[in-house]
Amino acid sequence: MSGNTYDSGRLNLPFVGISTFGKRPYVGDWDRIDADIAVMGAPFDFGTQFRSGARFGPRAVREASTLFSFGHAGAYDHEDDAIYLGPEVSIVDIGDADIVHTDTETSHANIEKGVRAILKAGALPVTIGGDHSINIPCIRAFDDQGPIHILQIDAHLDFVDVRHGVRHGHGNPMRRAAEKDYVTGITALGIRNVSSTSKDGYDAARAMGDDILSVRQVRKLGVEGVLARIPAGARLYVTIDIDGFCPSIAPGTGTPSHGGFLYYEVLEILQAAAKAHDVVGIDLVEVAPDYDRDGTTAILAAQVLLNFLGFIFHARKSR
Repeated sequence: MSGNTYDSGRLNLPFVGISTFGKRPYVGDWDRIDADIAVMGAPFDFGTQFRSGARFGPRAVREASTLFSFGHAGAYDHEDDAIYLGPEVSIVDIGDADIVHTDTETSHANIEKGVRAILKAGALPVTIGGDHSINIPCIRAFDDQGPIHILQIDAHLDFVDVRHGVRHGHGNPMRRAAEKDYVTGITALGIRNVSSTSKDGYDAARAMGDDILSVRQVRKLGVEGVLARIPAGARLYVTIDIDGFCPSIAPGTGTPSHGGFLYYEVLEILQAAAKAHDVVGIDLVEVAPDYDRDGTTAILAAQVLLNFLGFIFHARKSR
């Protein structure tokens, strides 16, 4: 089959075949990952405090991503006059981390193992959740990777320390991350409205290096102003909670919060971040398809991820 044409081989339309991420090859042996990008599902939602269902997020996002499966030719963007995710960028889907029902620590350990396998292979880890607690094992896996700065897109600060003995729920991940000596800081964008984190949590977050901006503050600053808040030369780990977006475009989530970002607001920040920084890891969480009216939330998630990956590797090629 020709590498850059649709004229030979299978047409392979989005609704045909098995829904790996972007219809890319599946690699079940985590010791044999050989790619630029490796995508893993983390179908864990025991950390939720309200509406569960994000365990089905990885399946929904994978299925939605087939709409954007460009074959081998990449995707041409006429505004940027660039071809993204062309044949020079290899992506594999390594399946899901094994989840043991009701056992948070074992499930998180299995997620961490997958991210470590991706990093060992020299690939960019992309983890699809699951609730936001899956960020905890993702960040643990970076303990031997050097310093990282976290860019968080989210409606909620997620900086709860311990509540009724819970340390690893979906309200805790940024607190757990800030405790790591290799996490140099957090830039949190989109934080708004009633939050799961109380005032003392906000005070602790700021004291521990968390720069907190609401949607309205981000809009006032603009993309350049937001990027200026991230330390120059930082290696970025990007965590995207789908509830950072407005529920008018992303209803399929457990804790929707009105007043969120629209698509291009986030995309332009991600594109600028990819140009200015080395992105070393990504997770996208809290897609809960049972609350998705028409699949639009999963489509948004897939589109954000694929565009962001395109920006990252286009920027790497340009450096």
